Amino acid sequence: MKVIHTADWHLGQRFQNQERLDEHRCFLTWLTSAIDAHAVEVLVVAGDVFDSGTPSAAARQLYYDFLAGLQASATCRDVVIVGGNHDSAATLNASAGLLKGLRVHVMGGVPAAFEDHCLALPHGAAVPRLLVAAVPYLRDGDVRRLVPGETAPEREARLRDGIADHYRAVADAMRLFYGQHPVPVLATGHLFAAGCADNDQLTERPLSIGSLGQITADAFPEYFDYVALGHLHRPQTVGGQARVRYSGAPIPLSFSETGHPQQVLLLTFGSGPGCPAVEALDVPCERRLLRLRGTLDEVLADIAAFDNAGHRHEAWAEVLVLPTLPWAEVQELLREAWLATEGRLRIVTARPLRQVAELEGGAASASAAVELLPQLDELTPTAVFEQLLAGPAFEAFEAETRAELRATFAELLHGGSH
Repeated sequence: MKVIHTADWHLGQRFQNQERLDEHRCFLTWLTSAIDAHAVEVLVVAGDVFDSGTPSAAARQLYYDFLAGLQASATCRDVVIVGGNHDSAATLNASAGLLKGLRVHVMGGVPAAFEDHCLALPHGAAVPRLLVAAVPYLRDGDVRRLVPGETAPEREARLRDGIADHYRAVADAMRLFYGQHPVPVLATGHLFAAGCADNDQLTERPLSIGSLGQITADAFPEYFDYVALGHLHRPQTVGGQARVRYSGAPIPLSFSETGHPQQVLLLTFGSGPGCPAVEALDVPCERRLLRLRGTLDEVLADIAAFDNAGHRHEAWAEVLVLPTLPWAEVQELLREAWLATEGRLRIVTARPLRQVAELEGGAASASAAVELLPQLDELTPTAVFEQLLAGPAFEAFEAETRAELRATFAELLHGGSH
């Protein structure tokens, strides 16, 4: 059986106040073609379907149009969608009953019983060929209860154990409910696994109190032949285990996400249990996100020489320039430069660089320009709080006190998202 694992679509995202529906529409059109081209039977979406718990009407329409269009697929028989931390469980579940009739299985939030996570596919077949443990984003209250007086490390340990216990309970329920069917088993998840690339921490919301690195690959029972994860936007394995993977986001969602490929993962399962063969399918890039930096003359030359051939939409650029003129004049020159590209490029954000005061062995130069601190709208609340903790006001605080402050802040932040 062939399965596509994807996640983190973030439909409805507005990037620097720019609409991205056309990019997502291009991706979903390509995904439909890839499903047919590779004879895919099951599509798995591991959370963050939408960028917001209250997606726009246009984003919802795009979602439903895609699912309706899949009904014409010659091969795709089932779709499994689980909620992520950006999604509203209620919003996803509102259409779950209707979509079930289209063989679209939606698990927006944690169900009442562990066996409700379990799916046998193809749906309605007398003998299943794939078992799926459809586990969505697990909120703190789903796996942990407050204990008065517990320390921050104790909270983190109980949360970590609660998530691992939840997956073990789902595996046990699947064994009990489906017996010992000799078929592959796939589980989903939307969380931050320990040992993964941490640059996503700047652009993603924290999923738990305390440390972001809560779960290791060992937390997923060996009963699961493959664990399809969402939340981190960089495709990667967890703990070096080929069976536990993030597919990554299909389009770059920030300027920090331009250094890795945008992919979906094609899984080919055998007739029996075992890790599938995994092939990365690169998503065509319809819009480039660029970072241009240097002196004003260098940046203006880069803009003038920019070639956007092969891309359907104009590129969006973040410009960081060492100003040699008043900033208002720099902005006007930049604006004139990108307008002259006639649709090849648009500057969506521009900021000044500051020059290093002294260099080893010589005076400062433009080539030694360094970036200013990120702007507030580029940081998560947790990243802002970490900068505050690193400041002089907290120098005298002990490590345990800092941990308590992090835990309290994250718990308040998490509670406010409900």
